[in-house]
Amino acid sequence: MEIKQKDDTKKGVFYVEINDKTLAEMTYVWAGADRIIIDHTEVSETLAGKGAGKQMVAKAVEFARETKIKIIPLCPFAKSVFDKVEDFKDVL
Repeated sequence: MEIKQKDDTKKGVFYVEINDKTLAEMTYVWAGADRIIIDHTEVSETLAGKGAGKQMVAKAVEFARETKIKIIPLCPFAKSVFDKVEDFKDVL
């Protein structure tokens, strides 16, 4: 499953697209130049139980590490992943 990203410098999204349909997405907004706030995660029934949500959070963590920014997980799903995965806490 490929996690893609769009970012317009004000907001962005990590998403899964299959056959030109977005089946999962995790949206965020920039809070200054060095932080993003994950505000929503949605996964379609088609991908339910396949780890799409966790993979999008992992991609956000990878993005944060590469760009040396921090993540504020306001979305309850993203927060639950951060609470469970110790390796992701360095970007909080």
